[in-house]
Amino acid sequence: MRKDTKEQTMTSTAPQQGNGFMHDQRKRRIFGDVVTHVFLAVMAVIWLLPIVWVLLESFNENTAPYQTTFFPRKYTFANYVQLFTDRNVMNFPRMFANTMIIAIFVCLIQLFFVLSVAFCMSRLRFRGRKAFMNIALVLGMFPGIMAVIAIYFILKAFGLTSGGWVILALIIVYSAGSGAGFYVMKGYMDTIPMSLDEAAYLDGCTTWQVFTKITIPICRPMIVYQAIVGFLTPWLDFVMAKAIARTQDNFTVALGLWQMLQKEYINDWYARFAAGAVCVSIPIAILFIVMQRFYQESMSGSVKG
Repeated sequence: MRKDTKEQTMTSTAPQQGNGFMHDQRKRRIFGDVVTHVFLAVMAVIWLLPIVWVLLESFNENTAPYQTTFFPRKYTFANYVQLFTDRNVMNFPRMFANTMIIAIFVCLIQLFFVLSVAFCMSRLRFRGRKAFMNIALVLGMFPGIMAVIAIYFILKAFGLTSGGWVILALIIVYSAGSGAGFYVMKGYMDTIPMSLDEAAYLDGCTTWQVFTKITIPICRPMIVYQAIVGFLTPWLDFVMAKAIARTQDNFTVALGLWQMLQKEYINDWYARFAAGAVCVSIPIAILFIVMQRFYQESMSGSVKG
């Protein structure tokens, strides 16, 4: 009888233990989900708060930097109007146009250089190839800011640091060393089967035709990435532009926004600085949206292929 009661007790407690374990596991999962969502919500607020503040500050009627409230009390669109119409102190439209011209040319030149060098390093075999790759890798470890002084004096020797030549100088500076950053593009090209190139050569294609009609269409996702990087480099750079551009006629938007925060301008231009920051972010947002669509289309096409 005792043996039977023990067996009954064991059989009755086994489901209870199993249910308790499942219940505890469900509690831990719910607790983990709650902690994760709370953490993500806090991080989202921390990330979005500065953006929201700059956006609201750009409509602030009070242009002074020192205020009693965190968010503006009165809003106006005059900051945007004055930013583009008041050109006596700062010619922001000129700075915006300068940056746009530099960014477009640098984007195209960098894209061509990187694609060309990556294609040569990935698909062609020639003497000194590995040595060049090693040298480019070592040089890429040094920050570009180390060469600012040398670059400035070289450009000054050629007379490119004054007048309208400054725009050309900035385009040259941002584009000159772009070919050395070919490693990411080369890594993507290495995944393309060499049999495609060999089949094209058998059909009578030249190296240029293989490059333009086979390699480039397959590399569209990386082309999108490189185009974004090439555009953002001059658009966001401050150090190189500050070293070369000395007058407001040649300023980029980064220098213009920095100038607005100087002590002689900050009381009247603080709210316009926020408006300028919003205007500067608009082309970047448009570029990301457009390029993301092309990236998704190219990736879906490659999967179908």
